[in-house]
Amino acid sequence: SAQIADLQQKLLDADNGDRAKQRWDSIVTILEAKCALKYLLGELVSSKVQESKLQSSLEQSQASCSDVQKMLMEERNHTAELEAEFQNQILVQEQQHQEKV
Repeated sequence: SAQIADLQQKLLDADNGDRAKQRWDSIVTILEAKCALKYLLGELVSSKVQESKLQSSLEQSQASCSDVQKMLMEERNHTAELEAEFQNQILVQEQQHQEKV
């Protein structure tokens, strides 16, 4: 029954694809062409709006990524400075210990 349901769904999907193509192929009047054109222009506007939103989101993400990279570099530099300072303190402690010995 699962296979039958799967095959039925595939047939429905194929029919829907064929119907859409037949709809576009069967436009014969100016009124149908105007309706189709209006629909396509609506889809175009919707796509452009979505593209604009996605572009804005991408730019915000890139700016955020850039900020995070700057913070990471600052933290790495700070960590390197601290490590150098600690190494220097270790050397001083070792010299003091050697002097005491």
